Formats: sequence, structure tokens, C-alpha cells
Amino acid sequence: MTSDFNGKSIVVTGGSLGMGLACAHRFAAGGGKVTIVANDKASVDEAVASIGDNAAGFVGDVRSKHDMEAAVQAAVSRHGGVDILACCAGIQRYGTVVDTPDEVWDDVLDINLKGIFLASKFAIPEMRKRGGGAIVAISSVQAYASQAGVAAYTASKGAINALVRAMALDHAGDNITVNAVCPASVDTPMLRWAADLWKGEGTAEETLEAWGRGHPLGRVGKPSEIAELVAFLAGDKARFITGADIKIDGGVLSKLGIVIPD
Repeated sequence: MTSDFNGKSIVVTGGSLGMGLACAHRFAAGGGKVTIVANDKASVDEAVASIGDNAAGFVGDVRSKHDMEAAVQAAVSRHGGVDILACCAGIQRYGTVVDTPDEVWDDVLDINLKGIFLASKFAIPEMRKRGGGAIVAISSVQAYASQAGVAAYTASKGAINALVRAMALDHAGDNITVNAVCPASVDTPMLRWAADLWKGEGTAEETLEAWGRGHPLGRVGKPSEIAELVAFLAGDKARFITGADIKIDGGVLSKLGIVIPD
């Protein structure tokens, strides 16, 4: 077992499912004290139980300023402060700007982007008290190359990368690093929801396999693989990395590259 996060207090938003849960497990396995934040009590309780003594839960909405302030204060009360913030909460919705309802646009931007803004707003002052810290946000390859019909989602992910750059500059003097991780398709409940939505006459599993074959490595990613990159960026070995957006995509964006003939 590693001990790279011994003595660290870590807040993981969206930490009860998917990549967030994998991150919570990785931090706890490294000795960190993890506060899992999500809006569904049953999934929070299940996540905490699956990790054990190194995890505690907070039921809250990343869109709520009050909830995010309270979540950070819960981590401070339980674990003495905040050293690391992993922003993993996110939703996917489909639609063009014409057919996306206003309320859906607002939900996507509020959860995917504003959630990072609010969690960081309250975590950063606590990191300053500890002499520094690290923030890692889950973005997407769709910050670089979009599907059709995902206007709100793609807009939110491009904005995450821009926000990360801004925060990295603003808080470098506080010894706080801020980075984004940009996955392609990863086997999470959200991806399985999308596969079920788009399965047509096949099965969701067949759709996942087909999407996996679209990656040069021939499969979708695992949440644990994303968690390892998040852990690296949050750890002591990555203290000279900030303002970065790092692709972890099975080669899919390389496949999209256009070769211009001589």
C-alpha cells in the first residue's frame, strides 16, 4: 500500500460514483482522509462504507454556495483543514443550442463548471492556511474536439480548462497548483446511461464495446486509471505542474489528427 497522502485532508466532489469514487478510493488507499461530497445520501453512504475509516461523507449540491461552504468546513472540522480538492461532479446532456432547454443548459453549466468555482472558493482559503495545496478538476477531451449535439456539455468542459488556467495563475503565489484531467470515454454510470440512451436495437454493453473500439487502444478507460492521474497531479511529485490540461484518452484525439498531404 502506498502512503503518498498520509496526513492529507482531501475533498472529492462527485465522489460517490464513477471517477469521483475511484479518486476517493485512491486517496484513501494512500493514507488520505477523504470527504466525499455528493447530492445522493444513499450513494454517499455506500461510498463511505466501501472505503472505511479514511472516508467521511457530506450530502450537498455543488450548485449551492451554502452547501459547498459547509462541505469544506466539514472537512476542516473532521480532518483539520483542506490540502487537496478533486472536482469530479459532472453530468452529460444532449442537444444543440436550438433544442437544449434553458434549464438543461443551466444545470450542465452549474454542475460541471460552477461547482468547481464554488468548491474552490471555499477550499482555497483553507489551503492557504496549510501553506499550499492542489486542485484537480475532471474535464473532457470534448474541451478540444466535440461531438455533434452536446453544446452545453462541450461548452462546460472548454470552460473548465480556461478556469483552471485562471486559477493556476491567481493562486500560484499561494503554493496552490490547479490542473485539469481530460478523459475520453470511461466506464462510469454516466457513460452507461449514455450507452443505454443510444443503444438502438443493440444492448448498452454492445454500444460500450463499439465506443471502445473507437479509441486506438481498443477500449474505454477505467475509473481507476483516471484516479491515478488525478492522484499524481494532486501529489508531491507534481508540484511544478500547474495550469495544465492533460489528456488521458486512449489515443482518441491523436486519431482525429488531420494529415495535410505534401
